[in-house]
Order: sequence, then structure tokens, then C-alpha cells
Amino acid sequence: MPHPIDAHVGRRVREARAAKGLSQEKLGNLLGISFQQVQKYEKGANRIGSSRLWALANALEVPVSFFFEDMEYDGDVNENFLPRRTIHMAKQIDAIEDEGVRNQVLNLIKACSSAK
Repeated sequence: MPHPIDAHVGRRVREARAAKGLSQEKLGNLLGISFQQVQKYEKGANRIGSSRLWALANALEVPVSFFFEDMEYDGDVNENFLPRRTIHMAKQIDAIEDEGVRNQVLNLIKACSSAK
């Protein structure tokens, strides 16, 4: 069984990779590793060393802290992860070049989500 923290970090790798629209093979090529190794990282089966985590953050254009977001400080891991549609929506929003329009879309989403 993978350690819960390794599983959480692996899920975050998968989320960031999917948000960037990269296959496991493409990410592996960027890192100089096999897609099987990327699979093992994403499943939490293999732990990610600090230098590899740094390389992953750079390849996925996220801060290293991204991989640890949503973790409980008492050591418990939030087992929830983003659904595919959320990742897809974030990717589409991020693709909007005009920052003003991007902010308007985000404000619309906030308004809709708070109007229950």
C-alpha cells in the first residue's frame, strides 16, 4: 500500500499533468524517464525524491507546494481530487489570453457557485 502522502502527491502530479494536456509519455520525455515511471509516481507506488519533485514542478509549471495543497496538517490526506471536468474547465479558463476576460469568467463562476 502506498503511503497516503505519496498517493496524494501522485494525484496532484496527475491533476497538473492533465491540466497541462500532457500524456504520461510526454511528461516522461520531458523528465528523461519512462511513462511507466510517471504511472508509478501518479499511483503513489514510487516515492518522488526532492530533485525529481523540483523537475516535475518545473515541467508542469507549478510551484512545488502545489503537490502538497489540500493536505491536512495532522498527517491525514484529503482523499478527494479534482474531477476531470474541473481540470478541463481550469485548462480552458487558463487558455483565455485576455486577463480581464479571464477574471470576468472566474467572477461569473464564483457568483454562480454562491447563488444556491
